[in-house]
Amino acid sequence: MGHGLESLIEEWDGLGVVVSHHRETGSWIFIALHDATLGRPTGGCRLRTYRSPADGLRDAMRLAEGMTWKWAAMDFRYGGGKSVLAVPGPVAGEARRSLFTRLGHLMNALNGGYGVGEDLGTTPGDMAFLATVTPYVAGIREDGSAPDPGPFTAVGVFAGIEAAVAHLDGGASLAGKSVLIEGVGDVGEPLARLLGEAGAKVIAADLDEDRARRVAGECGGTVIDCRDVQDTECDVYAPCAVGATVSARTVPLLRCRIVAGSANNQLEVAEDADRLLERGILYAPDYVINGGGAMAFGLMAKGILDTDRLNARVRSIGGSLAAIFREADAGGESPVVAARKRAHRVLRRAGG
Repeated sequence: MGHGLESLIEEWDGLGVVVSHHRETGSWIFIALHDATLGRPTGGCRLRTYRSPADGLRDAMRLAEGMTWKWAAMDFRYGGGKSVLAVPGPVAGEARRSLFTRLGHLMNALNGGYGVGEDLGTTPGDMAFLATVTPYVAGIREDGSAPDPGPFTAVGVFAGIEAAVAHLDGGASLAGKSVLIEGVGDVGEPLARLLGEAGAKVIAADLDEDRARRVAGECGGTVIDCRDVQDTECDVYAPCAVGATVSARTVPLLRCRIVAGSANNQLEVAEDADRLLERGILYAPDYVINGGGAMAFGLMAKGILDTDRLNARVRSIGGSLAAIFREADAGGESPVVAARKRAHRVLRRAGG
């Protein structure tokens, strides 16, 4: 284990990590377990190429901690966990199945100590295959297929955007409001459709320009280059791709009133929340607004499978954010602080 991995583990406040190297693909497997106060650590599996194994572990740790706050903010009985497959490049076919088989064997060795679902870079097909190796995959249907969490996450983000607009404008109508979606993939695309149906003006940005044009065309929106995101005026900036797009460099450039999207770890550092507050930009804490997919899978585990019922529960995210915004205003603080207080209250009650 290299010095970078050792240092990260020494400095982390989580429960621990499982580390494995998959020789066939040259991939590193990290399972980060942050907290089990509310229940079994549970969170998605991310597959991505990193500059170093340490970067993959760091991402797993940050994401696992985010899951602790996400479950607590929703008051769901799961703990914070996440897995990362740090691959050297594209992995497909038998090699990909071999990699997921190794992950499944590691999960079986934990004997239910970690539950998994889909995340960036993995697919419902990956999860369906993984479920043939381990029983600890969330949301698997009776026929063995895995649902896509993206549309549920989009419903939660849509409800959160409505709550943010209502907080600033006194009404939740999105008609005529401009929403810039950065990343129109698994979450951004269904979010764009929901916004278009609500009469919002959708602005799409994606590294895949053809996809951006297609999505924008379907909802009557427009397309901008990814390099122009911070310079484009809009009511809502919705980061729905990679994290850390809100930073000391970008906050002064933003031309929006609200930041509300599905990406994990949208703030590069915690102080970025204060920078947004100073600029008068309302921020919907990422681990609250993007909890729809996790919430839906948690409800599926309890036997609630009807899509309409699931979406109705996911839309409650809007009410949670409305309460967080009010608490933040009352305390003269960032919604991030109010959301963390909310999560801490849930964890304290559960921890006795």
